[in-house]
Amino acid sequence: MEKKINSRIIKKFGPSILQVKIPDEIVKKLNNYVDKIIDDKNKSKELNAGENLVGDVTQEFMLEDKFIKDSGWYTFLASCVNNWIEFETKKKIKKFEIINSWIVRQFKNEYNPIHWHGGHISGAGYLKVPDTFGETFQPNKHNVNGRLELIHGNRAFMCSSKATITPKVGEMFFFPHYLMHAVSPFVGTDQERRSISFNCFIDEDIFNVFGRK
Repeated sequence: MEKKINSRIIKKFGPSILQVKIPDEIVKKLNNYVDKIIDDKNKSKELNAGENLVGDVTQEFMLEDKFIKDSGWYTFLASCVNNWIEFETKKKIKKFEIINSWIVRQFKNEYNPIHWHGGHISGAGYLKVPDTFGETFQPNKHNVNGRLELIHGNRAFMCSSKATITPKVGEMFFFPHYLMHAVSPFVGTDQERRSISFNCFIDEDIFNVFGRK
């Protein structure tokens, strides 16, 4: 009779990723804000960010600073980043500075190629998600339509270089700015995939792990 072997799997290499739930009231405020910007052609043009972002999508625009503060978005992001950094580093941040936060409105056949962000910390959350992202043309293929793909390192034995996340309304993922990511096109629906992203700075002495001890 084989003896029971006590064991556990340790998989702590690679960047930390934080998954949280955006409060429903903030999701509602964000969607209402986006809908107003869409209806205001002058404001849409003023806040347009498409020329400075890599995606080939219907519309991308920046959030106004006043709205970021008044809606509770700033407080939510600051709280999440503070708790995450303290958990991972055992240090409390004193600085939280949003560089920018923006909306991505993606529809069928549109995409965001592999890219990374500036600043120190970034994130992506979801405000609207289609009922379907469509099926693959070959049914045995891994379906990445409309999914968020996080990419880091090299493919190797017992080591994947990619994590695939299916978006859900209200879910938000935080990651270090350098983490590469992409969104493939989706098909089979005219519905919108609406996401929100941000970049921020934190304390340089916490972020810079190569600094002097």
